[in-house]
Amino acid sequence: MTRPTADDSISALWIAHHYPEDYDRCAVVGRTHVCRRCLALYPLAFIVTGLTLAGTRWPTDLDSVLLALLPLPSVVEFVLEHLGVIVYQPTRQALLTLPLAVALGVGFGRYLRHPSDLLFWAIVVGYGGVCLVATVIGTRRR
Repeated sequence: MTRPTADDSISALWIAHHYPEDYDRCAVVGRTHVCRRCLALYPLAFIVTGLTLAGTRWPTDLDSVLLALLPLPSVVEFVLEHLGVIVYQPTRQALLTLPLAVALGVGFGRYLRHPSDLLFWAIVVGYGGVCLVATVIGTRRR
């Protein structure tokens, strides 16, 4: 995909939260840019949520370990990329997003059953905070 020019318009941010200078991180669906990570993450997470709510999931006593470990490779990749240690690579990102999506789907299932679920919120706040800090530091370095 070629880099967008100044004449390119910004896709609706609910579909692509990237600005034109980062459209290399997006797939083009029709004429709209859609974040590649989100394109892999949310459909699989919603399928896993449905399966979780239907009772098709790993044993709940494994939740604390798997919900913490499955997102970890994606979080590490996100942090290293935003700190400039590694460069963006779409295939790597898609592969690392898959275990994250499975964990997110199970987490969504836990949340839908118990919105104040401490494990779900600890994972969201913990990893979300780490990614936010990496984004802020990376942005300030540029």
